[in-house]
Amino acid sequence: MSTWAERCAAALALAAACAVPSWAAGTAEARAAIGRTATPAEVAAWDIDVRPDFKGLPRGSGTVAQGQQVWDGKCASCHGDFGESNEVFTPLVGGTTAEDIQRGRVAAMTGNQPYRTTLMKVSTVSTLWDYIRRAMPWNAPKSLSVDEVYAVTAYMLHLGEIVPADFTLSDANIAAVQRRMPNRDGMTTDHGLWPGRGRPDTRNTACMKDCPGQVSIASAMPDYARDAHGDLAQQQRAFGPVRGVAASAAAPGSAASAASVPAPAGARLASQYQCVACHATDRKLVGPSFADIAGKYKGQDAHAALARKVKAGGQGAWGSVPMPPQPQIPDSDVHAMVGWILEAK
Repeated sequence: MSTWAERCAAALALAAACAVPSWAAGTAEARAAIGRTATPAEVAAWDIDVRPDFKGLPRGSGTVAQGQQVWDGKCASCHGDFGESNEVFTPLVGGTTAEDIQRGRVAAMTGNQPYRTTLMKVSTVSTLWDYIRRAMPWNAPKSLSVDEVYAVTAYMLHLGEIVPADFTLSDANIAAVQRRMPNRDGMTTDHGLWPGRGRPDTRNTACMKDCPGQVSIASAMPDYARDAHGDLAQQQRAFGPVRGVAASAAAPGSAASAASVPAPAGARLASQYQCVACHATDRKLVGPSFADIAGKYKGQDAHAALARKVKAGGQGAWGSVPMPPQPQIPDSDVHAMVGWILEAK
């Protein structure tokens, strides 16, 4: 079986091959120039996955106390001081007991728990560590150091009473921590994505007719795919305000005629930079709707002020939930989004 590094090298070689002009593809010179061996730095940038057996886990360590410091500065605004918040994202911590830790199966997964938190569901601590490393914080993914990832993971595990307050998580003891994960025996392999099952895990079938002549990538789920996995809202068993739409219903305003009209540049950028995770066009989610923002500043020259707020973040103007700063967004994109928001109706 090929290694991940070998697959990365093959992918880069294939990408280089695709870049050869069609008129030169058959020449000896073109064939000789196709592809190259990936450099160690290129492979290292991709080869960051951590397996359940902890292969790929880098050396490092972090304490619960250090994790709390990182959490308070970069995580609490979305997840709450103790991982319990439901204001921005659904709760990470809660629903597990000491008995669950002892037996490796969370009893509330089959009980009356109103929502399944992350520590209730996740079966491997490597999944938690890997996700924090590659995706958090959401506005600056991969910005945490390896030791900070260990520390934040340790803090989350402490919030779930899996490790004590004076614990130091490291590559040397993470396997022992795995043996205390509350739902370590909760993974199922009885689904179509598991190798050898020979069946899909969705109900829809491809019609293979009346296909559009041109396919464009969209941030919204198309109507024909919205019920592929059943009623997602029922599966989530959510409580309180949770982001998203009912997947079993047609998307508002998604008629074929409307779908053919390209979205304004500001709308596309708001989706690209995840503004729509907290803001909707016409209703309050975590933050105010774009229409409410436009209404508040109607008749004012607020373009520059709002652009600064997008870049620097802020809190208090629309409630207690802070808006994280977005310094990485180019100024041109910020101004395009702000212009579109101020025109929202």
